[in-house]
Amino acid sequence: MNILPAHLRIVAWEITRRCNLNCIHCRAASHIKAYEGELSTTECLKIIEQMAMLGTSIVILTGGEPLLRPDFKDIATYGTEMGLRMVLATNGTMLTEEIVYQMKEAGISRVSVSLDGPDAEFHDRFRQVEGAFAGAIRGIELLKEMHMEFQINTTITFQNFRLMEKIHDLAVDLGAQAHHIFLLVPVGRAKSMEVENISPEAYERALIWFADHAKECPIELKATCAPHYYRIYREKGFKSPEMMTRGCLGGISFCFISHTGIVQPCGYLEINCGNVTKESLVNIWEQSEIFLKLRNLRGYKGKCGSCEFIKICGGCRARAFEATGDFLAEEPLCTYKPKRAPCI
Repeated sequence: MNILPAHLRIVAWEITRRCNLNCIHCRAASHIKAYEGELSTTECLKIIEQMAMLGTSIVILTGGEPLLRPDFKDIATYGTEMGLRMVLATNGTMLTEEIVYQMKEAGISRVSVSLDGPDAEFHDRFRQVEGAFAGAIRGIELLKEMHMEFQINTTITFQNFRLMEKIHDLAVDLGAQAHHIFLLVPVGRAKSMEVENISPEAYERALIWFADHAKECPIELKATCAPHYYRIYREKGFKSPEMMTRGCLGGISFCFISHTGIVQPCGYLEINCGNVTKESLVNIWEQSEIFLKLRNLRGYKGKCGSCEFIKICGGCRARAFEATGDFLAEEPLCTYKPKRAPCI
């Protein structure tokens, strides 16, 4: 089957682009000043209704820093009432007892906090704000005290590649339910960090280490923006846990909605597939030409198009687009040589 089935399971929703930090890898190059055209509360509630119509399971409220949006609780509460699993991604520095209480009242089921280094020296340099690490740790301790489930997210670059094990150990020691790693995609501010991309060979080694560690780790491990992980997991003969679906989910079971309502395959693949202020999310998801192309495996090019793991990996479409201008081109950071055998 060359046309992949499409069910919108997960939406990452940039409810605001504002942010109190100045991270060197930020895909949106966010700043603290107000952005024009952000969706109103009323528009947000209508979008949630459409997500429910599509059978969406998980909605990730993200940014920027989503806690800078005063009505985040109203949005999350309505999503919970509509039967959606609402989660929130934060840098952790704005968490207070009152905010965590509001999250719990709104039915937010998990909070992700970003840690890109095992200590203040590295993390603060990465986030370009002194005290960012201490603020994130304070926020995590509050989440623990108030029994709010949390996970740690880490963006992997050349700078912190060798610190990956220490960061992971910190996530376990902090009591996180999960540790998710994100391989750098050079968009936004991260375009100036392209030299920070680890080599394809180091990329492979990182994912092999992660896969080996996942087998015995006491917490959930997941690699994002790293679709080769699914091929590596399969090659090792590991039985995939239920949480593992496919590498690149953009346009297949995942989409991103920007602060102004623009729908994209993911936050890193900046291609306009439609705007929810002008047409319904249902129509965009079902009829967007970009989404339809992403679901058609016959259109994939280069070695991705001939790879036996195309259905479970797919290659990072955002990296392909940034490298070539073609989102269907082969993944530029893949070392694997396809054997042209059917995927099993």
